[in-house]
Amino acid sequence: MNDRIGAPGSDVSRREFLAATGGVGSALLAGCQAPSNGGGAKAVTDSTPAQTSEESLPRTSPPEVVDVDEQGGSVTLSTQPAVHAAHPLDSMGGPVELPRVWAFQADDGDPSVPGPIIRTTEGEDIEVTLDNTDGHLPHTIHFHGSQKAWKDDGVPTTTGVTVAPGETHTYEIPANVPGTHFYHCHFQTQRHIDMGMYGVFRVDPAGYEPADREYFMTVKDWDSRLNRMMAGEDVSYSPRNRNPDVFTVNGKVAPRTFHPEDGSPMIVDHGDTVRLHWVNAGYMSHPLHIHNHRFTRTEKDGGTIPEAARHEMDVCNVAPAERHTVEFTADADPGIYPMHCHKVDHVMNGSVYPGGMLSAIVYRDAMDTDIFADLMEYAGYEG
Repeated sequence: MNDRIGAPGSDVSRREFLAATGGVGSALLAGCQAPSNGGGAKAVTDSTPAQTSEESLPRTSPPEVVDVDEQGGSVTLSTQPAVHAAHPLDSMGGPVELPRVWAFQADDGDPSVPGPIIRTTEGEDIEVTLDNTDGHLPHTIHFHGSQKAWKDDGVPTTTGVTVAPGETHTYEIPANVPGTHFYHCHFQTQRHIDMGMYGVFRVDPAGYEPADREYFMTVKDWDSRLNRMMAGEDVSYSPRNRNPDVFTVNGKVAPRTFHPEDGSPMIVDHGDTVRLHWVNAGYMSHPLHIHNHRFTRTEKDGGTIPEAARHEMDVCNVAPAERHTVEFTADADPGIYPMHCHKVDHVMNGSVYPGGMLSAIVYRDAMDTDIFADLMEYAGYEG
């Protein structure tokens, strides 16, 4: 069982979480009735021939942080078709499910969407092997935020390197641009990113000083017609006529984003310094807003923002492929404070609000409240 609680980055243990909640499982017994679907659209139709084949596919897990330094500077990424439940229950407009994604998995780990967070240190160059031995389609990997050799750029048209089904290929990726970056498949990019082939590439600068809490949040907009078409459903999709209907934080929609293990709550104690890395893997800009906390943007696309150019904010627009690192102090009245896209139609599951691209800062002092227990019920957390 995974012992990680909260969004990927900082580790809050299961023991700490249960101590803060007083055993949330028992609190759920007295929880409110979760909201019904309310007519919200599902990302999967009720009955299709593709659902039979789904039974043989794995289901995705939350993204893990892979410390490549601890692995001797190398990691293997393989690809795996999978079923991706953005939210599996009928609360708050669910269930929302993508019946087919193409997920990355690291070494012997689980397939995930987003893919594993590949983490290293400035100067510790890494080898990333793309293992497409069991694949059915060509793939590549392109890393933003690395000044690399031409052959390792990951673009088949301009490098001549494509990793065909049955093949493996190793990329040499220098860790020479510290910061938070992005990697993705660059073969038929308009389709392969939208099928889930993306992840975070983090290069800690030399002498890196961590915050009390550090979290990674990858946001993405999806047109589920593509995933349904790839699962065999009778739907029509074109990237020229894209109409997103699913909006995720680390691959989940609210209320699943509040789930302590499967979702991405930012769990803090009063007074914590918090460093938050935002990555936009989608095709739309997302103005991300944090309630009741003022933050400062310290990095963009791996570039350090000079002190003289920094200022307090509560909304930061993150364009496609951009990476923004923001920092704040958890100095509010302890409670539960949303973090969401301020294109508020993105904070929906079908016709149901709230949902979609929504997570939250959760103070541990607020975890033993009835409100938090209700959120855990909506999210499907059983303790």
